[in-house]
Amino acid sequence: MQLNINGKTVEADAAPDTPLLWVLRDTLGMTGTKFGCGMAQCGACTVHVNGTPARSCVTPVSALAGKKITTIEGLSANGDHPLQKAWVAEGVPQCGYCQSGQIMTAAALLKKTPKPTRKQIVDAMAGNICRCGTYNQIVRAIERAATAKA
Repeated sequence: MQLNINGKTVEADAAPDTPLLWVLRDTLGMTGTKFGCGMAQCGACTVHVNGTPARSCVTPVSALAGKKITTIEGLSANGDHPLQKAWVAEGVPQCGYCQSGQIMTAAALLKKTPKPTRKQIVDAMAGNICRCGTYNQIVRAIERAATAKA
């Protein structure tokens, strides 16, 4: 099947019910998207489908025909997206495992709401779990990125 990932058409040989996460990681070698829980509960596997955050661990590839998929690798070719810079500046990553999903969720928020309030940030990020507990740094990083985009 053909998928549009990060602006490129790619071929993936997978059963229609295969979760996008495993096509990305195992078939295409794009390991930035992480497996966390496999039940769409933690957010580690978040990607964008047509600009909207989606949990790739429960999204079958058969549902993605004609849709644009963006992974953490496609957010910025050089790793210089304002959120990626803010993540480093605020010292967000500890173990780093949840970070690609956190950043993808935050990127969708900033696209929809360029100047979010603190409450909007907290609400938007509520579905993403960080085992290291860097929630305050995550909020500050999103606030920083929103300011940097101005």
